[in-house]
Amino acid sequence: MLLPWSPPCKVLCRSCAVMGKLQSKLKHSTYKYSRPDGILEERIQTKACQEYSPAHVDTVSVVAALSSDLCVSGGKDKTAVAYDWKTGSVVRRFRGHEREITKIACVHRSSQFFSASRDRMVMMWDLHGPSQPRQQFSGHAMVVTGLAVSPDSSQLCTGSRDNTLLLWDIGTGQCAETASISRNLVTHLCWVPQEPYILQTSEDKTIRLWDSRGLQVAHIFPTKQHIQTYCEVSEDGHKCISCSNGFGGEGCEATLWDLRQTRNRICEYKGHFQTVTSCVFLPRALALMPTVATSSHDCKVKIWNQDTGACLFTLSLDGSGPLTSLAVGDTVSLLCASFSRGIHLLRVDYSQGLALREVAAF
Repeated sequence: MLLPWSPPCKVLCRSCAVMGKLQSKLKHSTYKYSRPDGILEERIQTKACQEYSPAHVDTVSVVAALSSDLCVSGGKDKTAVAYDWKTGSVVRRFRGHEREITKIACVHRSSQFFSASRDRMVMMWDLHGPSQPRQQFSGHAMVVTGLAVSPDSSQLCTGSRDNTLLLWDIGTGQCAETASISRNLVTHLCWVPQEPYILQTSEDKTIRLWDSRGLQVAHIFPTKQHIQTYCEVSEDGHKCISCSNGFGGEGCEATLWDLRQTRNRICEYKGHFQTVTSCVFLPRALALMPTVATSSHDCKVKIWNQDTGACLFTLSLDGSGPLTSLAVGDTVSLLCASFSRGIHLLRVDYSQGLALREVAAF
């Protein structure tokens, strides 16, 4: 089904007027490209965007990669959906939650994943298993806002707005450890690869590193000025990114941190105008330099030079509403969940310098 079309450019050009009348699937996008000489160019391109069958009937809260061609998403429709984004088809729907799904965490090299919800429950699912969840984890008093699976897939850490972290034995479904810190309203959790550590962001503007052996705080990073909304750890476990809320350019940033000896702030990425909701390390194959990507409530996805903080590219997903989640699909693809237009499939293109293009939506 085609959505109402509106031109994102400031001046209605002739081609825009024609496309608006025809209600075609051609989409008009404004993007910015940072040239080698440092000058920021704004370009307008017309491109074809494939409209796949939608994964959800309402806002998509989160998307995560299950494999190189499958993603799992969740949202306000209370369902988790496994989707083949290369063919544009729903593989399977999972129903069991009573309220909106807030987080998805996939088990590495597996067909299994976890979903967290505003119903305070966490459920474990198997793509090839029965329609009922394999395990249910009940222990939080408020919405579950963090999920992290250990590298060996034996433990699950969950966090909530109830200020607590719970560590679970996945095999038995039993809670092994509990930790609570006043005003630590958890916003996200991720496990450090090959380490017993869990990274956590919070509404108290603090980023904490937890030792899963006893669930004790191992390190607290310097407190930021704004609520920390999300965090991600690099594949080698040496660095992490966090991002923050904000408005009108205040806050609205991502920060790169050292996870090794000094644990200092390395770089900041500033340029969004509203809350930054997600940040990911891009595969090295995507660019000639280390890069990170961010998504924001300002409807923009940005690619940054990881080392210098320079914005290399900005893609505006006009009409999508706030962007809620980012996930790396494969070595050249990103998946971006949105408030109004489902999930966007984005692809890195080098034909005219580094560019990010929307190729499909579902």
